[in-house]
Amino acid sequence: MRLSLFAIFLAVTAAGAERAFNPTFESPAPLSAQSPIDALVFDRLKRLDIQPAFLSSDAVFLRRAYLDVIGTLPTAQEALQFLADRDPAKRAALIDRLLERPEFADYWAMKWSDLLRVKAEFPINLWPNAAQAYHHWIRAAIRENQPYDRFARELLTASGSNFRDAPVNFYRAMQSKEPAAIAQTVALTFMGTRAENWPPERLAAMAGFFSQIGYKETGEWKEEIVYFKPRPAGAPAAAVAFPDGTPARLAPGRDPREVFADWLIAPKNPWFARNAVNRVWSWLLGRGIIHEPDDIRPDNPPSNPELLAYLEQELVASHYNLKSIYRLILNSQTWQLSSIPRTTRAEAAANFAYYPLRRLDAEVLADAICETTGTTETYTSAIPEPFTFIPEDQRAISLPDGSITSAFLELFGRPPRDTGLEAERNNHLTAAQQLHLLNASHVERKIEQSPALQYLIRSSKGGPQLVTGLYLMILSRPPTSEELQAVMAYGQDAKLKPREAVNDLAWALMNSAEFLFRH
Repeated sequence: MRLSLFAIFLAVTAAGAERAFNPTFESPAPLSAQSPIDALVFDRLKRLDIQPAFLSSDAVFLRRAYLDVIGTLPTAQEALQFLADRDPAKRAALIDRLLERPEFADYWAMKWSDLLRVKAEFPINLWPNAAQAYHHWIRAAIRENQPYDRFARELLTASGSNFRDAPVNFYRAMQSKEPAAIAQTVALTFMGTRAENWPPERLAAMAGFFSQIGYKETGEWKEEIVYFKPRPAGAPAAAVAFPDGTPARLAPGRDPREVFADWLIAPKNPWFARNAVNRVWSWLLGRGIIHEPDDIRPDNPPSNPELLAYLEQELVASHYNLKSIYRLILNSQTWQLSSIPRTTRAEAAANFAYYPLRRLDAEVLADAICETTGTTETYTSAIPEPFTFIPEDQRAISLPDGSITSAFLELFGRPPRDTGLEAERNNHLTAAQQLHLLNASHVERKIEQSPALQYLIRSSKGGPQLVTGLYLMILSRPPTSEELQAVMAYGQDAKLKPREAVNDLAWALMNSAEFLFRH
């Protein structure tokens, strides 16, 4: 019976997607450049003779904003309130509210923890105390909107205990402590470039900045001190140069990491701001202006150089306020375009002519299933309590350590956090993932035992109201008239009890592309 409902649902949504204009997913509002971002993107599309997509509908915008900004689905009540709001400025107001919610810090701490390799176990081996201290520091920096230049400088110049001076874990969360390996990690993290492909002499010159880092154990289990280790008196100084080829002068007794950090975060540095805004753009729009976002090199040019330059200038002018860059991008019509392309040309994706379809992150999907059903998930670590404690209601996006995991997260492509490369995260939908969602008892039990679905049945009057409530819970929108008609006919034909019908519909909606993908 469920498969027949799923087939009906797919037929209805597919029929809608074939229309030239689909009001469920698209808005009839005219496109116009509302910001310098839009002017730069739309001007390039015009020169390429590429037609941009329509604007997204309010329902699509709502769901996209929640998922992209805080990694969390809106509640049915939040969806109803937003869709009923007639204020023309409601989109900007929602963006402002989401940027201030605590889940913003949770979600973006998760993204930065991927990049900074926050993981207790092999091969990073931070150990639980240090991993959780590191995650707490990252989350606090995001919550407080710490300027990005200060965030980077604290990581690069930190000294102290890995348990009590959390930023020093940047130097411990690497698979090698050799100066050249540290230089490669620094270049990848803060310059978006893969220094292992540089000429050996260029890498060696940068590695000199990281040749005087010392590591010392203490009497406490797994504690380690990271410190500046001056050269012995009379020892020759290493020949060091910045990545742009400029020789560096290192004063005796001064930590070379401070010299490098000062060069890196200078407003005119050609890599620092560019890498930061390109990463944020990639996280919000599915691909970098330079793509891949951690492969910046001369022979990999930006698809829109003027756009990248504008965002760089804005970040510097804002004193490295990353949240201001989020706000600029999120309020642009470019980010708010529909995910339904109006062209088949290959260049459309690279020039941001539409919003790209992307499967939900493993952690976001796990939380979405739990939130929709009102259930919890069990996460475990290889190290038992008391060193690692995971509350029963722990959300996946706020897990403080990459070693705390579940079979679901592993199946759905959560990154291992071994290298800091963006490509470690795999958001492609696989056959094994589809079979798990369709057939596994894991999702089945959540639906059958769902207190949220039970409450919906008790609090609604049944029929259309019940179906509408379920759509708002799972897809953040009411059903179309065609969908409502198909669902009501299914329930009548199958002669199902309300709970059986609700379970079947919840299962069908949670297996739909509309639930599984950002769109």
